[in-house]
Amino acid sequence: MNFHILTLFPDMVMGGLGTSITGRAMESKTISVEAIDIRDYSKDKHRHVDDAPYGGGAGMVMQPGPVCEAYEALCGRIGRKPRLIYMTPQGRVFNQTIAEELAKEEDLVFLCGHYEGIDERALELIATDYLSVGDYVLTGGELPAMVMIDCISRLVPGVLNNDASAEEESFHDSLLEYPQYTRPEVFRGMEVPEVLLSGHHKNIEEWRRQQSIKRTLERRPDLLEHAALTMKEVKYLDSLRREKGDLEILEELIDQYVKSLNDEASAGRTKRKAMAAAKKLLAEKTCTVGELQGYFKVMGMLAGG
Repeated sequence: MNFHILTLFPDMVMGGLGTSITGRAMESKTISVEAIDIRDYSKDKHRHVDDAPYGGGAGMVMQPGPVCEAYEALCGRIGRKPRLIYMTPQGRVFNQTIAEELAKEEDLVFLCGHYEGIDERALELIATDYLSVGDYVLTGGELPAMVMIDCISRLVPGVLNNDASAEEESFHDSLLEYPQYTRPEVFRGMEVPEVLLSGHHKNIEEWRRQQSIKRTLERRPDLLEHAALTMKEVKYLDSLRREKGDLEILEELIDQYVKSLNDEASAGRTKRKAMAAAKKLLAEKTCTVGELQGYFKVMGMLAGG
């Protein structure tokens, strides 16, 4: 797969992408990345590519000529007109689904704007996609382009040493990735989950799947709407939601108990310690969440009375 970046700062993008996994993929020619300096297509002897905006306003605008000519020269060189993605906060927010779509292309062009943006006429002529990395403004399009290229390149066969890795990571199948562990087996009193040491591959796979569902519910519940779950997994998710609701009630009772102690200086620390202790007891199955709710309800009443 070939990535072409139209930019004012070629050293910036090549320096960032020329290391780690993308760097090794470039060395092995699994992917190719080239940075095309838009200034090379300037007609100005000082290589200027920007000018003041018509109608007034702050900042400068990149001129359409150098941008279009840089793209057209690339098209002439490779013999086709590839998709050109303009980095802009006005575009669709980039995600894994879009990455999978773009990974099917043979060539992709990323146009990096600067200053107050690029003359609209250039975009109307050459841009096929408008993409963003989030609802915030950056100095230029180079960092978003590097983020997208890193993400897309991981989906190209041969880029990762283990191609299965791309299928098991966060956002695959609309679920976040399960927790990972390595040596030592015990670190500061914290042990690796026993199932991962069992060697029972079916149990490990089931545990990882459940952990992915649990982590997604905790951190990105919005993704679950599109997750492909079996009936067994749907029941597991329902049980997690009930448990989450019970924990929220428990947290409220702990909060009320801490407030009843009338010790504002240590209230935050006391609440965190109480919640951590409660979760530990639940994990060890020493008691039920209902029993803990009852305990803190009574303690709150006693402290307040």
